[in-house]
Amino acid sequence: MREILIVGGGYAGFYTAWRLEKKLRKGEARVTVVDPRPYMTYQPFLPEVTAGSVEARHAAVSLRRHLRSTRLIAGSVTEIRHADRTVSVRSAGGADYELQYDTLVVTAGAVTRTFPVPGVAEQAIGLKHVEEAVAIRDRLMTAFDQAASLPPGPERQRLLTVTFVGGGFSGVEGFGELLSLATAMVRYYPELSFDDVSFHLVEARGRILPEVGDKPGAWVVRSLEDRGGHVHLNTQLLSAEDGHVVLSDGKEFDSELIVWAAGNASNPVVHNHTDLPVDERGLIVVRPDLRVGTDSEPVPDAWAAGDDAAVPDLASPVPGAHTVPNAQHAVRQGKRLAKNIAASLRGRGTRNYRHSSLGVVATLGLGRGIFQYKGIVIKGLPAWLMHRGYHVLAVPSWERKVRVLAVWLTAALWGRDLVSLASVQHPRDAFVANAAPHRPGRSQVGDHPAA
Repeated sequence: MREILIVGGGYAGFYTAWRLEKKLRKGEARVTVVDPRPYMTYQPFLPEVTAGSVEARHAAVSLRRHLRSTRLIAGSVTEIRHADRTVSVRSAGGADYELQYDTLVVTAGAVTRTFPVPGVAEQAIGLKHVEEAVAIRDRLMTAFDQAASLPPGPERQRLLTVTFVGGGFSGVEGFGELLSLATAMVRYYPELSFDDVSFHLVEARGRILPEVGDKPGAWVVRSLEDRGGHVHLNTQLLSAEDGHVVLSDGKEFDSELIVWAAGNASNPVVHNHTDLPVDERGLIVVRPDLRVGTDSEPVPDAWAAGDDAAVPDLASPVPGAHTVPNAQHAVRQGKRLAKNIAASLRGRGTRNYRHSSLGVVATLGLGRGIFQYKGIVIKGLPAWLMHRGYHVLAVPSWERKVRVLAVWLTAALWGRDLVSLASVQHPRDAFVANAAPHRPGRSQVGDHPAA
């Protein structure tokens, strides 16, 4: 039986395995997915997780629940040696071992791109995983609780200052959603006013949301500023040491919460630890049918898709263009990849990946959004509804769709749940702090008073 090894359980990897389970005949091949996380993160929901509009677990799609005939390995691939059909795996416990395969599928996904800015590694939180989105929400809500007990002054101002770095979709959506959450929370804190809250979005380029046109992008900036946000264009973060933000436009302020959303970089295992061909950006070179290599120099038994693959964009009028790294392409590439692998195993021809964009849509906070398809631009509430409608249809499985819809309907009736659970990040603190000291000569069993 052939062994198909999928490196990474994100969008492309999950959908490749999911479709292969349906396409492969019994005994034709075994599919193995290696990923350090037991779930696929539905990243478009992360901004709404930060705002409490989507429950954290509903943005995580369980691999074991949906990939029932796939072997799942909890670990990270640290090296790919395709010449030997071998990968090195580091398990969740830290042990290293090797896996053999016949067919390789690389869908490791991108990682957060960082720069050597002083203080970022110690202070900032990313926005790529569910845990990070939950931590951002809890940090903001805890800051509100602490600020409400303080008199007006620098410490209160620091606690209520939020900084987002990066004006792409992740940064803008997260900024808009968290600004919406903060606006809603002020109503429940009579000690505070919205004038105490300060939100900053920092972008090195002269515009945000490069996927939309200039005019829609400018409208988004005006919309965020009308709601009290501060958008710093053509500005870089110079330092964030001890939470003190220094910007290249001369602004300086203390910020309790710093969110880093300044784009993606290729996965280190793809960029540095593989013998597969990569381009100047560190992305795997693939043909239009998602095979690794070129027409003149194909790499046998190797496939790749998603954010770490340079997939030719056959729908683009620009010669040599590649598909943009987003969920819309990764999902469809995974489905095409599964069909092509199954066809290849049976000696049949494969089909090229081709997908014309369905447009781009972004949430900017509760009831606010923007959608663009070619020359069509929709703003405000209709675009926000389109965002929710599209993603509830796109999230895999009816079980997840129903759960997300239920939370949205509940929030529409009673509002968002404004509770911070920051203490879950340190679950033993209360146990250790409140543990009664042992008194010699007294049994620890039966010391507790009756309930």
